[in-house]
Amino acid sequence: MSEQASDRKAMMLKVQQLSFAVVEANLYLDSHPTCEKGIAYFKKHKEALDKAKAEYESKYGPLCIDSALDEKDKKWQWVCEPFPWVSEYERSEG
Repeated sequence: MSEQASDRKAMMLKVQQLSFAVVEANLYLDSHPTCEKGIAYFKKHKEALDKAKAEYESKYGPLCIDSALDEKDKKWQWVCEPFPWVSEYERSEG
């Protein structure tokens, strides 16, 4: 596996882990809406998730359709890079 592929995979794993933490915190807060620790946990992990997504997208393109429009370049980025779910094997075959 190339260094770029390894970096991409590590960045994607971080996004997935943080996304899981945010969803779990969301579910917890549904039944404990006034829990200060739960709210702090959610905010901390949501901020980290937003940062991890931004870092991934700056290197490898959009993760989801809502971040596909590059305002700076006025370009639709969704089709410019392989989709995030495309395997490294499929990318190299491209």
